[in-house]
Amino acid sequence: MSDIRALIAHRHLIIADGVYAERLTEPVHKLEAWLRFWVAWARSGRANRKDAFVSAVDAWGKRLVDADDEAVRRCLGQAAAQMRRDGLCDEALVPAFAAIREASGRCLGKRHHDVQLLAGRVLLRGQIAEMATGEGKTLAGTLAVCAAAAAGALVHVVTVNDYLAERDAEENEPLFGFFGFSVGTVKQDMSIPDRQAVYHSHVVYVSNKELTFDYLKDRIGFGSKLEVQSKLARVGGVGSGASPILGGLHVAIVDEADSVLIDEARTPLIISESMPDDLGEEVYQRALDMALELTPERHFRFGHGRDVWLTEAGEAHVGDLLHGSEGIWRSPLWQRELINKALSALHGFRRDEHYIVAEDKVQIVDEFTGRVMPDRTWERGLHQMIECKEGCEITGQRKTLSQTTYQRFFGRYVLLCGMTGTAKEIRAELRQVYDLRVLRIPTFKTSRRVHGPTRVFRQSAERWDAVAARAATLSADGRAVLIGTRSVDASEALSKRLDALGVRHKVLNAKQDKDEAASVAAAGDIGAITVATNMAGRGTDIRLDPVVESKGGLHVILTEFHESARVDRQLFGRSARQGNPGSVEAMVSLEDELFKQYAAFAATRLSLLWLGQSRFCQLCFSLFVAVVQGRAERRNRRIRLDTIARDQKWQRSLGFVGGHKK
Repeated sequence: MSDIRALIAHRHLIIADGVYAERLTEPVHKLEAWLRFWVAWARSGRANRKDAFVSAVDAWGKRLVDADDEAVRRCLGQAAAQMRRDGLCDEALVPAFAAIREASGRCLGKRHHDVQLLAGRVLLRGQIAEMATGEGKTLAGTLAVCAAAAAGALVHVVTVNDYLAERDAEENEPLFGFFGFSVGTVKQDMSIPDRQAVYHSHVVYVSNKELTFDYLKDRIGFGSKLEVQSKLARVGGVGSGASPILGGLHVAIVDEADSVLIDEARTPLIISESMPDDLGEEVYQRALDMALELTPERHFRFGHGRDVWLTEAGEAHVGDLLHGSEGIWRSPLWQRELINKALSALHGFRRDEHYIVAEDKVQIVDEFTGRVMPDRTWERGLHQMIECKEGCEITGQRKTLSQTTYQRFFGRYVLLCGMTGTAKEIRAELRQVYDLRVLRIPTFKTSRRVHGPTRVFRQSAERWDAVAARAATLSADGRAVLIGTRSVDASEALSKRLDALGVRHKVLNAKQDKDEAASVAAAGDIGAITVATNMAGRGTDIRLDPVVESKGGLHVILTEFHESARVDRQLFGRSARQGNPGSVEAMVSLEDELFKQYAAFAATRLSLLWLGQSRFCQLCFSLFVAVVQGRAERRNRRIRLDTIARDQKWQRSLGFVGGHKK
């Protein structure tokens, strides 16, 4: 604890003296939060490539070139002593970074570039480093990891999945071992005792999901001294006298920070237990049957997102259908609740887009990453309604044992920072919610990416035919092609067209999630065509074959704009990495989900007009897309802020009824 207090003394934070060290957070006044938002929106920071800090590290590094290993270790040790005394100041970071870079060259065969030095310093200042895709975020992160660990902090490197956590830990372990730091990886099927052992390592690589739910288990055990044994028995068998799972919330370095801190922060994190379902399949099926008899606009309307609501005429019609019914159907409140859920299940959630059915179970697909989330369920009966719709076994309802949000959890770290390739669009929200400033890091090499014109098609089928033909032509010429789709269904529809053309290709979607690393790594082979759902957070380098590089590099085709422009940029960022050649283009349809949901009328009018390839038409369509994506982003931001408000209300209610507030 004393090391942590000294390490962050210059940040004026308060640390809890409870089960382990974590930051005590106080509610932020709405005015202050909005001032943060507008200041960050109006100003975007950028690191200076010629910063004197880099020159100082270079000068220190020259002293270590001929030094033996022990001298390099001693250099970091002396810098760490200064950090514990004076905090994470540049005077201490200069020799620390010089030692870490020298050790990295010896252990990993990789020396940090100047821009990576800048990124490492940004992290230790408690900020977000925006680095272009392929600029080496993982290696840049080792600077902050080693410096913080040397100063006495427990460091959590947060990734988006177990594969990346294990890969990055294994790749960087020689560097950590050089300085005597223990490193561990938390994986999904680990027992509680194994997790406890890993979390007491100096450096822990862990996915955001595993980390947050381990924290919730600690909150159940140590947040209240009532019902400790009974609750913990349900989530892992830890008794009331057991040690906590986590060792403390000292330093979190979040990889793909936009995905973790923003995209996945729309819903609260809940630990729950299964309860017997009081409704049963018959009730769900009757609700679905009645929903099928209702007419859009007359009986129900679509709300924001995938919500569907009964109109007054719809409520009256449902009342007539249920006249004389017994049991739960006698309640008008239950009638509306069940029919609304049935309408949402039928019209708002589509198989192979929002979920898949695997092993006779409904499994949610993350709309931002394209990955399956087998442990997640929709709440308030929606999941059970969709299970009934798909003919799956109805699972029980869930009773909440503990909950939090990403916003509240990550706010409890003594030092929070992160890296991502796409933070520009959400810099204001990061500042408003997490008080995190975003700094753009210059690229090591000038980008050689070529952007082709956007091709717009009136009908979706026309677009898929054109995409298949375009990919086949490029593949025949020896180029490598990566095609990004928004859903599992779309990837399989395109795959059928490529099969019809006799073109070899690979499909990477939620159904082949286990093979994603190998598939992405091979996407740069000669003539390779890879069809993939959202590439956000994939984290695997696409290495170009020399022939592919000579012919222009990887060509990326975006087939549908996403609600967030960041996801589009992430896909385009797969091409022309680290100064390599590459090209990108978008081939979209006016029937795409984004336009139907947020600009149906305008999209219909556009489809009646001539969509030419002139510069004027391209400009007009680009402005149209920007407006629609802006509308979607504002809605999603409202959802996230509403999640925070509901969480704060839940916390206040705990305090009101005498619960232990955390």
